[in-house]
Amino acid sequence: MTIDFSQGKVWKNIVSQAIPLTLAQLVQLLYNVVDRIYIGHLPGSDSMALTGVGLTFPIITLIAAFTNLFGSGGTPLFSIARGKQDEKQAEQIMGNVCSMLLGSSVVIFLFCYFFRRPILYLFGAGDASYTYADQYLQIYLLGTAFSMLAAGMNGFLNAQGYPGMGMLTTVIGAALNLILDPLFIFKFHLGVKGAALATVISQMVSAVWVLRFLTGKKAILKIRRKNLKPDGRLLLNIMSLGFSGFIVQFTNALVQIVCNVTLRSYGGDLYVGIMTVLNSVRELLSLPVMGIVSGSQPILGYNYGAKNMRRVKEGIRFTALIGITYTLFAWGLVMKFPHLLFSIFTPDAGMVESGNAALQMYFFGFCFMAFQFSGQSTFQALGYAKRSIFFSLFRKVIIVVPLTLFLPGLGLGVNGVFLAEPISNFVGGLASFTTMWVTVYRRLEDSM
Repeated sequence: MTIDFSQGKVWKNIVSQAIPLTLAQLVQLLYNVVDRIYIGHLPGSDSMALTGVGLTFPIITLIAAFTNLFGSGGTPLFSIARGKQDEKQAEQIMGNVCSMLLGSSVVIFLFCYFFRRPILYLFGAGDASYTYADQYLQIYLLGTAFSMLAAGMNGFLNAQGYPGMGMLTTVIGAALNLILDPLFIFKFHLGVKGAALATVISQMVSAVWVLRFLTGKKAILKIRRKNLKPDGRLLLNIMSLGFSGFIVQFTNALVQIVCNVTLRSYGGDLYVGIMTVLNSVRELLSLPVMGIVSGSQPILGYNYGAKNMRRVKEGIRFTALIGITYTLFAWGLVMKFPHLLFSIFTPDAGMVESGNAALQMYFFGFCFMAFQFSGQSTFQALGYAKRSIFFSLFRKVIIVVPLTLFLPGLGLGVNGVFLAEPISNFVGGLASFTTMWVTVYRRLEDSM
């Protein structure tokens, strides 16, 4: 069976990819969000358990960064190779990605596990919050290989035209996590450790599922042993394109670290917990637009490889329009119901009261994030690695981090930390989208 993205309406192809991808990403997010919800409601822990788990976010994000380095770098190249009808090259790309995900996961696990104490204190832990952070992290890290393989290889199911199977990869694991979380946390009284254990088991099941499919009869292109041997030239191309996704996650981790340290200095552990909730809400509300841009990438890459520039242009326009429309709606939702969104994660009245205003500041102008996503994903899908990398760095490192450090000292205190995000969305989003429109979209039009 061959699925041809050069046929049919472009928007239907994108939506057919985006819907299961969004559902899959939602389910994937439940791995961590459900943990936070349960942990936020642990009896007797107040907000400290939630704060402790929030301190592990940078490490979890760094694991995602290395997953993207290979997974998000290999998938567009895989799609382009398929568009050129070069199946041998496509399978070699997939095999190299698999071996690098496995090898890097071992290195990451060993480093983070044995140095977790100094790392957590460097990331803003206090003596009270460290206890919870360490309990969660020392178990979570045991699933590093499962997490990276499941997330990094799942894109190859979607790129072959099996978004439904890609969705099942995460649905199966997340459903198991939803069952095991309350069982381990409350029934067996494992608390934070139980949340981490449920996540690891779920990730293991997801990894086994995706690997079995990609080595089985149903896959169009398969993982083959001969393609697992690293090819230096190919890996350079994969990492060059995947470096953008790596930078996105790496800079996310950097921002999380700077935010946690700054918030603890100006507001204490309470505001580190508030940022944990803000990150959770942002991840949830960003899912639909991320699903659209992720769903568009195989279609854009395939048609770009097939030199069908009219369809590439159409896909870019549709992705941008849907993303902007949705994020305007999400922004309105946050402004109208901040208390409802925040109270999902904690019953702590003090945290909810302080967090409502923070939530509204943090999400101000949320629609500009869609411009960032649209420009960034187009650069990545079409192989413009340097531009994608630049705008990843520009928004986070050049805008967010300096503002997070600078604004609180102007008398804004913790509010300065929360205001850095909307400013970066406005400046970085418009810069990324405008550059994409002028340097890529118009050139595609000229080449038609």
